[in-house]
Amino acid sequence: MDADRRFGYRSSMNTHTSTVGDHLREWRQRRRMSQMDLALEANISTRHLSFLETGRSQPSREMVLHLADQLDIPLRERNILLVTAGYAPVYSHRSLEDPALEAARQAIDLVLKGHEPYPALAVDRHWSLVAANEALPPLIGAVDPDLMKPPVNVLRLSLHPQGMASRIVNFPEWRDHILTRLHHQVEVTADGTLARLMDELRSYPAPAGTARPPHPRQDYAGVLVPLQLRSDEGVLTLFSTTTVFGTPIDVTLSELAIEAFFPADAQTAAILRKLVAKPSGPGS
Repeated sequence: MDADRRFGYRSSMNTHTSTVGDHLREWRQRRRMSQMDLALEANISTRHLSFLETGRSQPSREMVLHLADQLDIPLRERNILLVTAGYAPVYSHRSLEDPALEAARQAIDLVLKGHEPYPALAVDRHWSLVAANEALPPLIGAVDPDLMKPPVNVLRLSLHPQGMASRIVNFPEWRDHILTRLHHQVEVTADGTLARLMDELRSYPAPAGTARPPHPRQDYAGVLVPLQLRSDEGVLTLFSTTTVFGTPIDVTLSELAIEAFFPADAQTAAILRKLVAKPSGPGS
């Protein structure tokens, strides 16, 4: 079964083949809510919700947005719901280069720059690299040039045999962490592109010599999964945090995330400072 069907994704929720009731039912089921659950959350009757899902009643624009809010539907998909119901989209979808998003771009640059000498990057909803600070290239190291052709997918770069995979000391644990996170994202967003990416990542062979230890350590200090990466200076042990815009009403901003890596020990902190301080090219 292909990824789209396995995750209940219908070709970007095609508005030409589905009604708004179909979409509402799919999102309700995806959130594992009964009609009664959603009706209680939305403060409407179960009968009214049933009529909306079966097409016996047509929801108002306000009701579409209200139910989308209760179901925590992504902004991109809320626009699709509105169009399917016969209303104009509410949420703008601008390029990050649009002058209206200049303040957001500046905020991203400030966060990335301020995180140096530790690596940080901004990614879009499909994990394509949007921006990065000067500490990221030394972390990536030498990889297949094809993996660095835009758009660079950072998950592919991490797990691909010709990418960073051979340098990841705890590859089995890190791979499990990436795939679990991606699976959750697919479940939440119903994004077919992410589902296909997950299938691709699962198909990659493990690097030569990689084996899951008899008693694998699933976390670092009992609280998180680290990224342990070989470098010329020694093994780096890092953990990451994710930052998103708090109250976006633009689709592009709602789908952006900043991944910031921190050293998990003093040795890693010292190595990162040393890597960033190295000359970047001839004449430096």
